[in-house]
Amino acid sequence: MQTKPFVVGGINRLPAGLRVKGKAAVHSIDKISAFVLRYGLVLVVFWIGCLKFTAYESKGVFNHATHSPLLAWAYHILGVRDFSRGLGVVEIATALLIAAGPLWPKLSIVGSLAGIGMFLTTLSFVMTTPGVWQAGYGFPALAASPVQFLVKDVVLLGAALWTLADSLRYVASRAR
Repeated sequence: MQTKPFVVGGINRLPAGLRVKGKAAVHSIDKISAFVLRYGLVLVVFWIGCLKFTAYESKGVFNHATHSPLLAWAYHILGVRDFSRGLGVVEIATALLIAAGPLWPKLSIVGSLAGIGMFLTTLSFVMTTPGVWQAGYGFPALAASPVQFLVKDVVLLGAALWTLADSLRYVASRAR
């Protein structure tokens, strides 16, 4: 005889045997997704940091950062290439700190906070960079350049917030 799930109050209730398997599957998916989220973020931030050492990326950063009240001042001190290299060092360090989460969650907290600051800064470019909206269309038509590449930073910001929460959760559990 085949066992059918039944519905109570709009909630699908599964037989006990399937619930156990379902919980195990959810636990496995949770572990895999946490790994992919953390190390996907690490890969992206590390890669972007490495690109900061190239001439074309230095120019791209300059085109956005010179309009930012948070970053424009630095070009007067460092110049285009050195400023970009400095950002690269910060981004690579941020990625390595986030990667350290499972072993050293306190370091990951620092890296996650740096990532959050980095993504909030780049998202601020949407407000400060000229040519944000597609000419003749206005909101919500983002121009392909310079801004469409910034939209991904909303997801990366979410990933950095998650790594922060995950590391804080781990530190709190150790303190008990």
